[in-house]
Amino acid sequence: MPIAISRALLTAGAAAGLAVLATGTAAAHVVADAPGATQGGYAVVTFRVPTESDTAATTKLAVTLPGLSSARTEPIPGWTAKLDKNDKNQYVTVTWTADPGNPGIAPGQFQRFALSAGPLPKQKSVGFPATQTYSDGKIVTWNEPTGPDGKEPENPTPTLTLAAGTAADDQAASGTASPATHEGDNTARWLGGIGLVLGAFGAALGLGTLIRSRRS
Repeated sequence: MPIAISRALLTAGAAAGLAVLATGTAAAHVVADAPGATQGGYAVVTFRVPTESDTAATTKLAVTLPGLSSARTEPIPGWTAKLDKNDKNQYVTVTWTADPGNPGIAPGQFQRFALSAGPLPKQKSVGFPATQTYSDGKIVTWNEPTGPDGKEPENPTPTLTLAAGTAADDQAASGTASPATHEGDNTARWLGGIGLVLGAFGAALGLGTLIRSRRS
């Protein structure tokens, strides 16, 4: 086998090995995910929570929020969600707790917790420090920032990278509009368009009937 091909295969194999290791490491962390999230916009943020313990289950997750005007939790059977506000009427914490009789997230398993949130801060990234509680009383805090060298800490903060916002995001962040408003506007436009089409169709039918009656 030529030396160049051997080196290429060796490099590809090493890269694949590092990717597998990185995936395994990230899978053991509490992470936040929100595809398409933008600065100043609204998004559904999903927190993926794995249980790292071999003997205890995860029974609670508390997440610090960046002072949100809107926050809604998705119902999850067997779990109770609680949102807390500050004196500015902003959502600052969300906590999911396993209900009595629910053993929680067992060893070797994970759970997703979804939160509809916004407007998100107008910055390139936003962190959601989290506290994970186990059934044996152990508490793991995920709040360490990435170092200046880019090396991931042992307990990294769940972080979202935010794309640049749009004009609609700016309106939502300023309080002049919201996702619900945009949905309502779009629905109204569709209904209005349908009404115009039906109205024109009805008028055409009426005109045709009038012409036929005169001819007869």
